[in-house]
Amino acid sequence: MRYLIREKLLSLGDDFRIQDANGRDVFFVDGRAFTLLREKLVFKDMNGTELAFIREKLISLRKAYEIHRDGRHVATVRKDLFNLFRCHFTVDVPGPDDYEAQGSFLDHDYRFTRGGRVVAAVSKKWIAIRDTYAVDIVDNEDDILILASAVVIDQICHDQDGGEGGH
Repeated sequence: MRYLIREKLLSLGDDFRIQDANGRDVFFVDGRAFTLLREKLVFKDMNGTELAFIREKLISLRKAYEIHRDGRHVATVRKDLFNLFRCHFTVDVPGPDDYEAQGSFLDHDYRFTRGGRVVAAVSKKWIAIRDTYAVDIVDNEDDILILASAVVIDQICHDQDGGEGGH
């Protein structure tokens, strides 16, 4: 399934609108303003139902984001500090088969893998609209978790304050 993620430029906090391949709005990420230095994002469907809650955490002097669903912690997204050659993110889920994201994050051109298999691709290559990028997710994957993780990676790599950067 293909989605387009668009960051809303004139909003308080970081808001994102997510559309399906036909251009219909399907999800909204409400970037609630910073609360005591920690960012909170709420991933909703278009009826306003909360599907996931994303909370920034500080883990060993680096940013990480926890993704919660139905009051349960389902994943932690963090940037790998020890990869000297390429920028790399891990989406740590309970049990085996974490998601890994690798590629050019500043250019919105990277892949999510799980168990050595590509499960999603993020690309801005064919998108002419500013602050918009495509996410293609293979069937039978967790679309909401992958989309929420892509938003988190965007937050870490494209932070207005300079962020942590990434290539």
